[in-house]
Amino acid sequence: MRAVVQRVDGASVVVAGETVGEITGEGLCVLVGVTHDDTPEKAAQLARKLWSVRVLEGEKSCSDVNAPLLVISQFTLYGDARKGRRPTWNAAAPGPVAEPLVDEVVARLRQLGAHVETGRFGADMRVSLTNHGPFTVLLDV
Repeated sequence: MRAVVQRVDGASVVVAGETVGEITGEGLCVLVGVTHDDTPEKAAQLARKLWSVRVLEGEKSCSDVNAPLLVISQFTLYGDARKGRRPTWNAAAPGPVAEPLVDEVVARLRQLGAHVETGRFGADMRVSLTNHGPFTVLLDV
């Protein structure tokens, strides 16, 4: 699994004019990509990392300050544009594989005590955020 983690001062996801997920104040906006060999165990590992990684103001984690997370599925994280002019998505897991694993990340975060908002899997989403820093980290598990 791969995640792009951005420290934010608020973020939201809109689908067809409706806000489907929103966090306010300090938190993390997390784009999650799934590849073919990912497992529920990797989803749990990613959730633990997201909850505990110390990237917020003052080297705090979401668990330290009870900061919210906005988790958004993003198959394009496994895009490969090294050859030609058009990316290939061969490394991205198909929806029936990826969706339950993204849901597992969210469920595990909630089990840890996190407030989690989400996008809508497979939808045409509009993501807005205020990147604080800017601060962005790539996590692979």
